[in-house]
Amino acid sequence: MSRRKALVVGAGIGGLTAAAALRRAGWDVEVHERATELRTAGSGLSVMSNAIAALDSAGLDLRLAERGEVLRSYHVRTARGRMIREFPFPSIIRRLGVPSVLITRSALQQALLEATDGIRLHLGSTAEDFSVDEASGRVTVRFADGQETHGDALVGADGFNSVIRRRMVGPEESRDSGYLVWLALTPFRHPRFTPGSVTHYWGSGQRFGLVDMGGGLLYWWGTKNMPASRSHDWKGGKAEVARAFEGWADEVGQAIEVTPEDAILAVPSRDRPFLERWGRGPVTLLGDAAHPMLTSLGQGSGMAIEDAVVLARCLRGAQDVPAALRAYEDERRERTRGMVAASRSISEFEQSENVRRPIRDAYFRFLPTRRLTGILEGSLTFPTASGRPTAPPADSVNSANVNSAKEGGHVAQAG
Repeated sequence: MSRRKALVVGAGIGGLTAAAALRRAGWDVEVHERATELRTAGSGLSVMSNAIAALDSAGLDLRLAERGEVLRSYHVRTARGRMIREFPFPSIIRRLGVPSVLITRSALQQALLEATDGIRLHLGSTAEDFSVDEASGRVTVRFADGQETHGDALVGADGFNSVIRRRMVGPEESRDSGYLVWLALTPFRHPRFTPGSVTHYWGSGQRFGLVDMGGGLLYWWGTKNMPASRSHDWKGGKAEVARAFEGWADEVGQAIEVTPEDAILAVPSRDRPFLERWGRGPVTLLGDAAHPMLTSLGQGSGMAIEDAVVLARCLRGAQDVPAALRAYEDERRERTRGMVAASRSISEFEQSENVRRPIRDAYFRFLPTRRLTGILEGSLTFPTASGRPTAPPADSVNSANVNSAKEGGHVAQAG
């Protein structure tokens, strides 16, 4: 009997992880990417312990700690640099026995390309539609150039503007966050910029983050509240960014100062209402195509990696592909729904301005360590096949905790 073939649309983090994991699960894989070359934006991200544990469970050793920097400290400070709270990530990571890694997107992409070496990757391949043969159960994907391909399963990993999702559910509106995000990578030295450090600075309706990528490379991000009409068409420059953070801690100003203007990216922050049904027949979604979320929890890439690993496990040896895909969706739904809701809730809380700002700072300063640790540990723990965390759940991130998140009960990670 010939091996079954999976068609993966999208060669981002989720798509490449799915391709590597599906091959290890015994499937032939084809990846189709609309871009004509694989380039990554100049930014960084956090691959937290839950995502690395997921990779380990699938036998995918990407050696990320060698490619990035292991998270060693995490602090939240006021705009001028006064400590609000040190977060207990290091102690949680030690207890879990799985590192969290701060890494550039390009380094993570290179690791995934090495893991998918030998898998057919078609660039400049823009999916436009798909159909399912009811008799055979196979799926056909049609591309903009008139080509077609056929497989036993179709995985839409094509990001926020997923074609596969749109063909299943129709046009949808996005939800704006109410702020713009600036991102940049730059070489950087400063006494307060230490190896493996993540430092957030909170102002009124603004935030700034310094994240060590290793080797003296800084990933920084800044946010500023503004209407969607402006954030979605921002045409300012480095001078406007510098003005937005004038008077902040010295290291914040210096980070902006040493960054070339063309290295600063402006990204509107948005998500979508949670989609309860991700697929039908031999078709499913993963990552941002299924559950786009705001960046405040730093778990967008982590959830895509978890999705890919669970998908491959459900499809390993599956005789009934649609049933296996629905099992994957059922296993992932509660965790990702909670992450999407918590990301939006904490985003709104962290972007507090005016009279809400001191309430935000005081909440995090005096939140009991035991409760804070429980919340963090839930998000950093990769769930088992039963959907339960592999560590005590405490206040793990799920839909039941959304109300506490609105009060500040969920905390940002390194993204």
